[in-house]
Amino acid sequence: MKNIALIIFVFTCFVQISYAGGGWPQPAKKGYFKLGQSFIISDSFYDLNGDIIDITTISLYTTSLYGEYGITDRLTGIIYMPFFVRSTLNDVERRQSQIVEPGDAVNSFGDTDISLKYALSPGKKIVVSASLLFGLPFGKIAEGTTDSGDPRILQTGDGEFNQMIYLDASRSFYPAPFYASIGAGFNNRTENFSDEVRYSAELGYTGIKDVTLSLKISGVQSLQNGDSGGGAGNGLFGNNVEFFSFGPEVSYGFTDQLGITAAAAFAASGTNILASPNFSAGVFFKL
Repeated sequence: MKNIALIIFVFTCFVQISYAGGGWPQPAKKGYFKLGQSFIISDSFYDLNGDIIDITTISLYTTSLYGEYGITDRLTGIIYMPFFVRSTLNDVERRQSQIVEPGDAVNSFGDTDISLKYALSPGKKIVVSASLLFGLPFGKIAEGTTDSGDPRILQTGDGEFNQMIYLDASRSFYPAPFYASIGAGFNNRTENFSDEVRYSAELGYTGIKDVTLSLKISGVQSLQNGDSGGGAGNGLFGNNVEFFSFGPEVSYGFTDQLGITAAAAFAASGTNILASPNFSAGVFFKL
């Protein structure tokens, strides 16, 4: 039970660490908008030592809106808004289906990110952009105890306001049907959470008509400068989470403006993180 809050935080990291545009800003008055659905279901967990342990099955379903809009040719506004998040905890049963601890669930709005991306080298072969992101703690923390008195916490956010500076660099290898992006940033966190270094990379292939294939990696490294161990001082949420993930994404355009995406992310290693893949799908529109 004590790992529930840690798990939800890690999933939120997976969702928020990637950005659709890489180093490229949106042109003025143009945009990219996506309605997405993601889910993760897991009965195993990377503990503080990086070992995989069994846990009561956790499920998290997130319905979100993501948007990028070109304010100018160099400045892009970005929002990630998980407007419906459902987190569930399965019943704990003994043999003959006897319920030892009943399950639980919480439904609410999730933590929202807003950011600005500014192109530092527009028109160059390698496009470099800087982003300033604000993480708004709109999620819900549902507290309680189990029948045995152990803490039970279901969350759709971490309860802290964070600010992140992120640098992206991207290059298209046109006329070869490839592109590549890398990025890294510093995430300042409040409420005695440890600050983080985040990083990402993407390699994409556009040689199939109307289809884009990509491989993405992402990671988080804690600076260990907040509360020690896996839990915050108030016992409500995890801290010092670290992971390295990878996974494919495919995008198909029905028209120049409308299309669909599907992706998966796998945790190759980590601490305080689910040892199960995160799957997502979405419908996008280009303005």
